[in-house]
Amino acid sequence: VVYTEALGPAAYIGRARVVPLRNTGAAISPMNAFLILQGIETLALRMDRICDNSLAIAQYLNEHPKVGWVNYAGLPDHPEYGLVRKYMNGRASGILSFGLKSGGREAGARVLDAFKLFTRLVNIGDAKSLATHPASTTHRQLSPEELARAGVSEDMVRLSIGIEHIDDLKEDLEQALAAA
Repeated sequence: VVYTEALGPAAYIGRARVVPLRNTGAAISPMNAFLILQGIETLALRMDRICDNSLAIAQYLNEHPKVGWVNYAGLPDHPEYGLVRKYMNGRASGILSFGLKSGGREAGARVLDAFKLFTRLVNIGDAKSLATHPASTTHRQLSPEELARAGVSEDMVRLSIGIEHIDDLKEDLEQALAAA
């Protein structure tokens, strides 16, 4: 950008505003800074609960008759399990995915629609539990070949586990899987 050509007489002030923002980022508002600090104070507690819940959900799904596979690094059969134990004290994360034994894309969409406690949302890392079925939501425009290249199967449901009581999460999963 040639600031004198783009902004004329305002070139100096334009450059003075744009370049520091580009190089260092914008300053957050005082309220946003306060909210971030408030959240950081309880982050460790929330992550303990999220990791405990995630492992329990992964184990539950691993044994469920309608579930064909579970991808969670906190399970002993996961290829990265050793790294999770070494670097993360065995606490993998709050994210997991699983696939249904039958029904493919339609069954995955039915499970997503049947959730009552899990929120249908593609975000991750919230205090509330979230679920998505990528093949019918974020990746719906892709062909089966493109889904495979992206690492998404038509039967896959992705969960971001929150801090709700584990019994409530299992109950919601059970009733949602019944819809598959």
